[in-house]
Amino acid sequence: MARLSARRIALKALRTWRKERRFADSIVSEFLAKAQLPDSDRAFALELVYGVLRNLTLLDFWIGCLRASKVDVDLRDVLRLGLYQLFLIKTAPHAAVHETVGLVPQRQRPIVNAMLRAAVRRQSELLGHADAEPLFVRASHPPFLVERWQQHLGGQHAEELCKWNNLPARVYGRINQLRIDREEFLRLYPDARPMPNPEFVEFDVIPTAAISRGHCYIQDPSTAIACRILSPRAGEKILDACAAPGGKTGYIAQLMKNRGTIVACDRDPGRLQILKENMARLGVGIVHIFEHDWTRGHVPAEIASRAPFHRILLDAPCSNTGVMRRRVDVRWRLEPCDFPRMQQRQLKMLRALIPLLEPHGVLVYSTCSLEPEENEQVARLVLDGPPDLCPMEEKRSLPFRDGFDGAFAAKFIRSA
Repeated sequence: MARLSARRIALKALRTWRKERRFADSIVSEFLAKAQLPDSDRAFALELVYGVLRNLTLLDFWIGCLRASKVDVDLRDVLRLGLYQLFLIKTAPHAAVHETVGLVPQRQRPIVNAMLRAAVRRQSELLGHADAEPLFVRASHPPFLVERWQQHLGGQHAEELCKWNNLPARVYGRINQLRIDREEFLRLYPDARPMPNPEFVEFDVIPTAAISRGHCYIQDPSTAIACRILSPRAGEKILDACAAPGGKTGYIAQLMKNRGTIVACDRDPGRLQILKENMARLGVGIVHIFEHDWTRGHVPAEIASRAPFHRILLDAPCSNTGVMRRRVDVRWRLEPCDFPRMQQRQLKMLRALIPLLEPHGVLVYSTCSLEPEENEQVARLVLDGPPDLCPMEEKRSLPFRDGFDGAFAAKFIRSA
């Protein structure tokens, strides 16, 4: 069987995403796992898939400028790929046109060829038209998201956030000091760039050797906020309520110097297996892993019997609006009704955890959302019930201000 090209793999992945609405990451990973591509072609396929998804509205705007009549959905996928190459990554026009035309059946080739050649001729005009469009078109975000960010962040920050979301995600790693100290890590991996936070480094590419040896874990520095205000100590008993895949769990274990107990839960068996593998690779020996959904109400005996806990972290499922740079298709999955629905789920989980916390124990609620409904409002509404919690502090990371993923964390103390 002929080997698929990077462009054809990208096209198949985009069509699968459109039809099945699964997460883009899993789709493109499946296709690349089956393909035999050199690293450069794999990178190009990823660039095409994620680039098109980041720029869907803008690409469709240009398609509308080039053809007044309706465009078939399969043909639209091809045109998106071609225009992305021509306008946004500056592929040589002859290569972009020729290779993109080759993706369609013979009967459609005259249409694709004509439209892409027209795009080349009209490039300056089309780019100028796009610059005059509203932010949701220029930055390819759903209008309702842009409007809500303009309302609660302001127009300038909303635009900065949209631009941030369309940038390729940087590669950050947390040095796993359970296996290696910082000085040795920097000596062993000279490509790692030190950061102001000494526990983190930046890479140009995924450091596969460092990961496989358990020397680092890939995570954004914003993830440290929740773990830091949790302030875990060696010898304590900690509950990480939504732990998979384990980035915060591993960091908590490091802060505890691998002494004490961490009960780590998640509702997804597949993600729990990844958590287990990650903990083994990182050398974490204090984690007890259980499957549980905190919205069910009943707490299994194997978890309840370990209560009360000194500290509990709820890194809650959320809309992920703070990590859209990494999860490029999240913007196309969200609807306005998701935020109040998420809030109710988050509150239910928080309230289920309070009885498991010892008097004067610490509860930290965190998300990777930027939305008030999931952050400040949850932190306020959880206090409306029985007077069990006292608010202590709130911290957040804003991409346009801090240069990292968006994150929120609120710390509470349980009253006696």
